[in-house]
Amino acid sequence: MAKLKWGMIGGGEGSQIGPAHRLGAGLDGLFEFTAGALDHRPEAGRAYGQTLGLAADRSYGDWREMLQGERDREDRVDLITVATPNATHFEITKAFMETGFHVLCEKPMTMTVNEAEEIVRLSQATGKICAVNYGYSGYSLVRHMKAMVARGDLGAIRLVVAEFAHGHHADAANADNPRVRWRYDPAQAGVSAQFADCGIHALHMASFVTGQEIARLSADTVSCISSRVLEDDAMVNFRMDGGAVGRLWTSSVAIGRQHGLTLQVFGEKGGLRWAQEQPNQLYWMPLNGRLQVIERGEAGLSPEADRTTRVTIGHAEGMPLAFANIYSDLAEALRAEKEGRAMDPAADLYPRATDGLRSMAAVYAVADSGKAEGAWVDARPPMFR
Repeated sequence: MAKLKWGMIGGGEGSQIGPAHRLGAGLDGLFEFTAGALDHRPEAGRAYGQTLGLAADRSYGDWREMLQGERDREDRVDLITVATPNATHFEITKAFMETGFHVLCEKPMTMTVNEAEEIVRLSQATGKICAVNYGYSGYSLVRHMKAMVARGDLGAIRLVVAEFAHGHHADAANADNPRVRWRYDPAQAGVSAQFADCGIHALHMASFVTGQEIARLSADTVSCISSRVLEDDAMVNFRMDGGAVGRLWTSSVAIGRQHGLTLQVFGEKGGLRWAQEQPNQLYWMPLNGRLQVIERGEAGLSPEADRTTRVTIGHAEGMPLAFANIYSDLAEALRAEKEGRAMDPAADLYPRATDGLRSMAAVYAVADSGKAEGAWVDARPPMFR
């Protein structure tokens, strides 16, 4: 079976996220890295693309050149990944979707709710995929959590507790470091810093696992380093449309926390706990039972977990493998479309444009609630109210 053709915008030399995408897209041999516009400096982007094996005529200087170069090719790329600075996501994603390309966009999908709604409507009108890289939803045991909730192992879900807290921006002496400062600058980051950067991963995870969406929320946001305009810590209480209560803490000043993404789900019949820094173990406590440790790769797990287990039990699982599961989902969706068949339901789990929209609506809701000293606000996008 011929490989699908894949292109990337951004993620050039020195990028934090670019290598994870290239590893993830290439892991299963489903995609061939065919085209790219990898740097905002045209010549540097062209040169770096060729060092990665791109043909000279498909290593582009910028995304507009790539759009023009790929749009009329018979062998044009099947999927474009957008891994550029946040403020450019909307323009690039929209342009490629309007030209008939499927897109995987880094989060946040857009900078405003109106832009996000436009992308959702464009995806609906064109039938083109706009996936959003909430890559942590690709972890095998996160998908097993979702399967356990869906099949009723926990009963009705009562409470969700999510965290994404680290301490890497805790040094006030680094507040003017350009690599840090932009994150707290409204002109570059928008209405939110820490919640928009990390909190929405935890919020998406809560919805992904429970199958419930955020309906309303109350937020306490603070800049612990006083020179920052935008928040570096937030505590968010939320209510979900299926009745679950949610608590979310996100911080960039939690010294001693390295990554800090964790999710706990508590239902009528049991509770689950998973941490991204120990992704091979899922802790399951059935009501009136004993604590059990579910190991990734063990026998008897769900089809969703089996499909996304890449290495044998006892070996470490990492972020590029989670990204690879998102790419595997997308490859299955694209192949199913080409072959005129239904896709494997165990693969139909990649985050959609609607997830990106709901996240952006939550970002604005947190900002509004924080300014209003924790007032409860509607967290739904206008088009879903």
